[in-house]
Amino acid sequence: MAIIVTPGQLSRRAEFYHQLAQLTAAGLGIPQSIEQLRKHPTDRSYREPLEILKTELARGYTFSEALRRTPDWLPEFDIALVDAGELSGNLDKSFRALGEYYEDRAQMARQLITDMLYPAFLFHFAVFIIPFARAFSSGNWFAYLLQTLGILLPIYFVVALALFVLQSKHGEGWRSLIERILHPIPILGSARRDLALSRLAMALEALIRAGVTVVEAWELAGKVSGSSALRRTINAWKHKVEGGQTLAEAVFASGKFPEMFANQYASGEMSGKLDEVLGRLHKYYQESGQRKMRALARWTPVLVYLIVALLIAIHIVRFWMNYFQQIRDAGGF
Repeated sequence: MAIIVTPGQLSRRAEFYHQLAQLTAAGLGIPQSIEQLRKHPTDRSYREPLEILKTELARGYTFSEALRRTPDWLPEFDIALVDAGELSGNLDKSFRALGEYYEDRAQMARQLITDMLYPAFLFHFAVFIIPFARAFSSGNWFAYLLQTLGILLPIYFVVALALFVLQSKHGEGWRSLIERILHPIPILGSARRDLALSRLAMALEALIRAGVTVVEAWELAGKVSGSSALRRTINAWKHKVEGGQTLAEAVFASGKFPEMFANQYASGEMSGKLDEVLGRLHKYYQESGQRKMRALARWTPVLVYLIVALLIAIHIVRFWMNYFQQIRDAGGF
């Protein structure tokens, strides 16, 4: 797996899941679908993992088990959603959901990169042009390199590190740490919570419709949500539910779910129409989370541009203040 996932890689993964959804919806079994994709992979790097998948499926493993036996290829979130699809008998829907998820991530990543080009250019221009006059007059180009690269290289390192730690391939402990860090950030934290609730509701709906027990459905849906906080909360209330507490009461008591989600779930549990309620919750939180993520991708470059422009303005003001101070000191005024 690549160290940093690019928009192109996200698009190819989305295409992989879309093709799987089409093949399975058309009636092909998983082994036949994997064989078809192995012959015509969406990316050359998929050929070896698909060969391993084919072998593991031939040994009698389920698709999710075979994925876990294919090292360092897909994140746990993907496998958990596939596992839910297998239990509910809706693998094609799981594939379609994953395809839409990665397609949306690729689109937002492309938009962010495109919108960041001008602020990035402006920042680099400022870094190289501001100390240029002094280097030109003094001839000290080594100091010029230290001033420019001394600013840029640490920033490159921080950006690369941020991209790496935000990848979804890391372990549970690392994902939990990142979630706690991102949780209080305006818009981003809220968007991540909404999308986690959307995936939770989607998995619950599919599993309950398939006849999976509600307690087991909640446990698996916690994995599908991609949120370590939700997963820990759900695992913690299992003994309370087994002791007689209803799941609606557990949702309210946890304090980890929005009031609307808890109220809707309780009404669905009482009315016997829980699957319909979960379908509405899935759609609501998905639209809310995607809207916030798109707003973040649109406004982050604007914020960066304003910060860069402010830094340039501060430097210009400081330059002229020093210039006039030198004139005053020389007796010019």
